[in-house]
Amino acid sequence: MGLVLWGVALVLTLLVPALHEGDRSWWPWACVAGLVLGTVGLLYVRRGRGNASDAH
Repeated sequence: MGLVLWGVALVLTLLVPALHEGDRSWWPWACVAGLVLGTVGLLYVRRGRGNASDAH
């Protein structure tokens, strides 16, 4: 769900000029970072290394 929200935020920041011009030029990159880090986290947990089921 979080990745979908980051994707929506990215599309909105790219479509609305006021959201990516001037002092807000970094906003699309924040969305890209959220997508990348969220994907890495999702892959990490799905692979099983982030599961607590193996903890003793």
